[in-house]
Amino acid sequence: MKRMAVLTSGGDAPGMNAAIRSVVRVGIDKGWQLFGVRHGYSGLISNNVIPLGARDVSGIIQQGGTMLGSARCPEFKTEDGRLQALRVLKEHEIEALVIIGGGGSQTGAHALSQMGFPVVGVASTIDNDLYGSDITIGVDTALNIALEAIDRLKVTALSHERAFLIEVMGRDCGYLALMAGIAGGTEAIVIPEVETHPEALADELRRAYERGQAHALVVVAEGARYNAEALAEYFKEHHERLGFDLRVTTLGHVQRGGAPSAYDRLLATRLGADAVERLTRGEHGVLVGLVKGEIKATSLTEVVANKKPLDLHLLKLARMLAK
Repeated sequence: MKRMAVLTSGGDAPGMNAAIRSVVRVGIDKGWQLFGVRHGYSGLISNNVIPLGARDVSGIIQQGGTMLGSARCPEFKTEDGRLQALRVLKEHEIEALVIIGGGGSQTGAHALSQMGFPVVGVASTIDNDLYGSDITIGVDTALNIALEAIDRLKVTALSHERAFLIEVMGRDCGYLALMAGIAGGTEAIVIPEVETHPEALADELRRAYERGQAHALVVVAEGARYNAEALAEYFKEHHERLGFDLRVTTLGHVQRGGAPSAYDRLLATRLGADAVERLTRGEHGVLVGLVKGEIKATSLTEVVANKKPLDLHLLKLARMLAK
């Protein structure tokens, strides 16, 4: 019987467990013997490989995080580390590997593919910055967590007539901040793709107050040049001139936790199944993702060579809606 392994790597994302479940059960149906690699590439190098059966993945579809665990692995970036990973795969007679994760994970997948090992990547990151998928596993859940926080803070902001900064994750990609800001009806959005100076933000907030707005909410992406902490410090230093304070709420890793949404469970299930089907028919060296509503494969070479663009027309829309 042919052997396939699955691993999760990088930051955890709600829906990873649904993808693991799909890979295991569809793989078994296709005649594969399945294995799980614990703690990502680190576990692959250290030979932390376990057999997985259909019952081993029971009851995980609704759970956040990843049952296999995840970890960063600087050693895998070296040739010696990757050669050790291949030795472990060979020792277990594993013939194919599914790698669930974001940009760094798929860079690792590409490296293994270039060394001749059959790999298919599954697009999974709450940052939604991965080329080859319009939306990735975990994004919908993270966005809804951010939106819930905005809705709650809006009540407090209105009650006390205050301005709040809400910092969301996303690294160098402003997708989460942009979508959360539009859906939450915030007064301003600060993202890495378009630099916003504190003075410009102060002007936006001042105009909002002049229009009769009694409170203000600003969503800030963590990767922006002026993140929430830097903005709050600037406003504090120039309080007399700017005229108001900013309260900061940083959502941080809470966006990765909790049960995955129905959308993320379905997306993860579809992508996991597609990865297995491609490996079964001999296709590899690709990332599976959602493109224009359909499951598509993009070569890993193309994935690692391109940066996913953000639709900045939506930022213009957000500014129009805030008036």
